[in-house]
Amino acid sequence: MHTSLTHTVVAIYLLASVGVGLEVAFTAAANARGTGDLRLTGHSYAWMFPIYGLAYPLFALSWPVAGGLPWPVRGALYVVAIFAIEYAAGRLLRRVTGRCPWEDSYRASRWGIHGLIRLDYAAVWFVVALLFERLYLFLGR
Repeated sequence: MHTSLTHTVVAIYLLASVGVGLEVAFTAAANARGTGDLRLTGHSYAWMFPIYGLAYPLFALSWPVAGGLPWPVRGALYVVAIFAIEYAAGRLLRRVTGRCPWEDSYRASRWGIHGLIRLDYAAVWFVVALLFERLYLFLGR
C-alpha cells in the first residue's frame, strides 16, 4: 500500500480530473441529444473537483471491506454511496452558496429527488464507479 502524501495528492487530482472530464463529456452528449447542437458544449462546476476527488479516500476506506464482493454488488453499493454523497454535497452547496449547481436539470426530471440526485442516472453512476474503482486499483491503492 502506498502511503506517501505525494501519491495520495496525485491520485486525488487524477480521479477528480477524470470525474470532471467525464461530466463535461456527459453533459455535452446530453445537450447534443436534447437540442441537436453538434458543437458538443459540455460543462461542470469548480465545486465538482473536490467532490470527485473524494473518490480516492473513499475507495481507500471501503476497499478492504468491499473488495472481496462480486463486482455487481460493489457497483450497486457504490451507486448508493454516490447518491448519498451527491445529495449531501448538493445540500451543503445550497446552504453555502444559496443553490445547488445541478438542481435545475435535476428538478426538471421526474426521477429527481429534491433537485439533488436523479435516480435515472443510477446506471451511469454504476459504470463510472466501477471505472473509478479500476483507476483506484491501477494507481496502486
